[in-house]
Amino acid sequence: MKSIYPDIATLLLELEGELRRLALWESEPPAPEALASTQPFCVDTLTLPQWLQFVFLPRMSQLVEAEHPLPQKCGIAPMAEEYFSGGQLPIAGLVRKLTEIDERLEQG
Repeated sequence: MKSIYPDIATLLLELEGELRRLALWESEPPAPEALASTQPFCVDTLTLPQWLQFVFLPRMSQLVEAEHPLPQKCGIAPMAEEYFSGGQLPIAGLVRKLTEIDERLEQG
């Protein structure tokens, strides 16, 4: 069976590229207190793009690098669709990338 790690590593890089393309990539991290939220997706302290950049990407990258078990379900794409609904950003590529990550994780 083909290893999932190279696929996820590539998808994470592509996700970063989408965030940068949409000018959602921030040069400064949020305050440590914001990153310490216990709410799902840090909804009480971060925007979804901030969560993707400062929580999701680093955690997933660490898991991939160490070849630790990955989550089998993420469900981030529907969250992104909801977050960006009604907005003006062309987010189709971002949602597609999140969908690919969700699907690849479910495949194992």
